Amino acid sequence: MTAHASPSHRLPALPPVARQPIWHVDGALHGYEYLYRNHAGTPAGVDLWAEPCQEQATASVLSVLETLAPRHTAGRSFVNITRAFLVERRAFPRPHARLVLEVLEHVPADAEVLAGLRRLRALGHRIAIDDFTASADQVAMLPYADYVKIDCRDLVQHGTALIEIARRDGARLVAERVSDRALVERCKRWGFDLLQGDVLGPAVVVV
Repeated sequence: MTAHASPSHRLPALPPVARQPIWHVDGALHGYEYLYRNHAGTPAGVDLWAEPCQEQATASVLSVLETLAPRHTAGRSFVNITRAFLVERRAFPRPHARLVLEVLEHVPADAEVLAGLRRLRALGHRIAIDDFTASADQVAMLPYADYVKIDCRDLVQHGTALIEIARRDGARLVAERVSDRALVERCKRWGFDLLQGDVLGPAVVVV
């Protein structure tokens, strides 16, 4: 997610969607994160788009995910979710055991969002906090999180105390952007439950 798009950007009818594996520290597959891509199969910079376009991207990934063959959806299915889906401004798929909703890092923990998280968990959805840096909004969401994802690069800036904050309500911890084998071993020592990164499997377009 690196390139900029203007508010007038329009998504293609059938967007490329990639998946990247998420592994248990013992090497077992836990699931995949499903990601919007541009036609070259590279990150599309969704986090820099205007909010309506981000919502379209989320809706497109959810739609594509429902059409994929079972061989492409083994384990949990992690999908980035915008505020509109949390507060019911956008239609949402029915809960199922494999779907994990990744709350994007810029989503505020206002009353509507927290109520949405409570409602979604009561319906059976699983919640992940994406790119956790212990912001006040993210900390407020921790009681509703089944997973907390931490970018390994943020550990350099914020230190491993970030890990202790993330685990305080019992969520599983996912290390993101694990870039080399040495970092794999460090993440295991730090107590991460799950690992995601190019050294363990890059994002590959599936449709």
